[in-house]
Amino acid sequence: MSGGVDSAVAAHRLVEEGFDVLGVYMHLGAAAPSAADDARRAAAQLGIAFEALDATSSFAGILDYVAAEYARGRTPNPCVRCNPRVKFACLLALADRRGAAWVATGHHARIATVAGRPAILRSSDRAKDQSYVLCGLPAAVLGRLRFPVGDIADKAEIRRLAESLGLHVADKPDSQDICFGDAYVHILAERAPQALCGGAILDPDGRQVGRHEGVGRYTIGQRRGLGVALGEPMYVTAIDAEARTITIGPRAATESRHLAASGANWHADAPEGTPFRAHVQIRYGHSAQPATVRAAGDRFAVTFDQPVHAITPGQVAAVYNGDRLLGGGWIDAAARGADGE
Repeated sequence: MSGGVDSAVAAHRLVEEGFDVLGVYMHLGAAAPSAADDARRAAAQLGIAFEALDATSSFAGILDYVAAEYARGRTPNPCVRCNPRVKFACLLALADRRGAAWVATGHHARIATVAGRPAILRSSDRAKDQSYVLCGLPAAVLGRLRFPVGDIADKAEIRRLAESLGLHVADKPDSQDICFGDAYVHILAERAPQALCGGAILDPDGRQVGRHEGVGRYTIGQRRGLGVALGEPMYVTAIDAEARTITIGPRAATESRHLAASGANWHADAPEGTPFRAHVQIRYGHSAQPATVRAAGDRFAVTFDQPVHAITPGQVAAVYNGDRLLGGGWIDAAARGADGE
């Protein structure tokens, strides 16, 4: 229970199904103290047991990862990293200690059996779908997971249900990056100060056209905050952390049809070496695009049918067959230019 409305309603639905529910709040060391209070109060309102779990030592590794990626000129995805290594790992370990068969969260996603094995599906509420951030979960744990609000097609319905139950979190705003808040710059200042050192902004021909305040403040495809006027909109097209340079160019220079990914994690068997059709999502909130995928070991390559904007090293490419999440991997590189060459 995060202290939000989704996890509170998820707990309620489990109670309604007849489960013996233990509400668990995870201390990660960065969220507002009120979140724990909200989770505890919601559990009391639902009449379920409550426990606070201290995962701050495990979460420290996620902070190190975030800083290291920015220092390399990459854009980290802490949620995808944290879910298998911290959140679900700690929750499943606690479940084992308590003799609990299942772990449930308020994620907007669904679990179903497909071809005889558990699979993650997109949420019925596509606008709130969070299946993307679950692509790093090991296939072996999917059979122990439940996402009780994933079949609710409208977030407004979740709030109406919470209000009817008298839950005080019914009108609580959705939280974005609750684990970090606005702490990214502080994380870099503490763990990777070199990522906040200034450097040159270069145009497509390599000429300096401005100064930046640290590569850790930028990501591929970024338009705002460049402070450069070249007569047309400019976007970040490359980040060289070693040289401390940011290269900018027109939108077309951010587009590509190709990406290479590593660290692949598959929930379903990926055909080794045999190209297969899929939809691939390259960041949270991105609309997955049709593509051809070629998998080999822990790597895969993606060729999109049409150019995609801002394929970003450090982010995750999640692979889907319709609503089913097949798996994903970490983006290493993209071929720039609309033709992908």
